[in-house]
This record gives sequence, structure tokens and C-alpha cells, in this order.
Amino acid sequence: MTHASHPPHSSHDWPESGYDLARGLAAYTGSVLVDGIASVIAKHPQANIANAFNHKQVLCKLWARNELLRNAGSDYDRIVVLGGWYGVLPAMLLEDTRFNIQVIDSFDIDPAVEDVARTLNSGFGDRFRAVTADMYGIDYRSLKADLVVNTSCEHIADLGAWLGLLPSGTRVALQSNDYFSEPSHINCVSSLEEFEIKAGLSLIDFAGALPMKKYTRFMLIGAV
Repeated sequence: MTHASHPPHSSHDWPESGYDLARGLAAYTGSVLVDGIASVIAKHPQANIANAFNHKQVLCKLWARNELLRNAGSDYDRIVVLGGWYGVLPAMLLEDTRFNIQVIDSFDIDPAVEDVARTLNSGFGDRFRAVTADMYGIDYRSLKADLVVNTSCEHIADLGAWLGLLPSGTRVALQSNDYFSEPSHINCVSSLEEFEIKAGLSLIDFAGALPMKKYTRFMLIGAV
């Protein structure tokens, strides 16, 4: 039996075919996150969700999720994610049944990503909150976060100054990289040791490196 050939999809077909693919994957896996991606494709066709959920982004976030579980535990009343973009990491954490998380707040300075993040995480109800804000203008004491996550430290001009805004003892998960050729990376580090020095944490529970094709990603889990 032979199958009839079909003409290749044009770029104009992408939102529809991508939506169908994501919905199929969501039905197959039962994933709230993948269902959210389908909704983003349908409601926000301008969003660069393919970049936000590419394999490198996912690998780095899986690494963070697994090391958080191993080194910082599973129970959280409130997690704050900074530079949250479309809210992929919050969705990955909220969907993981190994964790007991009450609320995740995702902050980003770009107002264009707030609605997209809400759509992506709509399946988690009031356990997710997207907020447009500058990380330097947040009242961290009032948030009373169990954990503050920043996986974009290469975008922060003065990492120590930002960390100084957090209440003493705040648990943090931080990532940076040595991808100096990217223009938006204004504060890369050349090694894990340099990252530790710049962060100046009072406690380090985990320090590690994840080699990628074009760069190495570094991560610290500890407390300020």
C-alpha cells in the first residue's frame, strides 16, 4: 500500500501546522506545558516560542530543575523567577510532580511577554503569576520568596549589586555562561570559579558546568 504524497508546508502554514502538532503532542503526553505551547501558537503567533523551547533552552532548564530538587528540596511556598520571558521554566517546575510548589511569580522587564507567559501557564491557574517589572525595582522583602531564580546573569551588568537587593539568607539559583560573542551578553564569565567570585554567595550548595555546543553554562545554587 502506498501513501499519497503531500506538498510541503509553506511558512504561512506554520501557525496552523505547529498548533496541530503541539495539540497532538499534548494529547499524547498529557503535558499541561505542551498544551500551553499549543495555545501560545494559536493566540500569539508573533511569539518566538520555538526559540524559547529549543533543545538548548530545555536542557539548561532541565538541569536547573533536577539540581534544585537534589540540592534545595521540593517544597516551596513561593518561587520568584527573574527574566522569566515566556514562563517556560515556571511551567516545567509546576508540571513536575516531584515538587510541591504553591506559587511561582515570573518577572520580566519586557511588557510584550506577559500575556504570552500567562497563556503558556494558563493550565496552572493561580499557581502562576506573570508580572512586568525591572528586577532592580522589585521589593524582594515583601515577596517573601523561598527561592529566587535568575538564569540570565550574563545580562546583568553588576551581579553583586543586584544580589545585594535580596534579603540576607535568600536561597537562589543562578545561571550564566561564557558565550561572549552574543552582543546582549554584557557580563559573561570565563569559568565557574569566576562566576562564584562575582556572585559572592554566603552559601553554595551546588556549583556546576554544563558544556553546550557553542558555550558552557554555569550554575550556582545557594544563598546570599
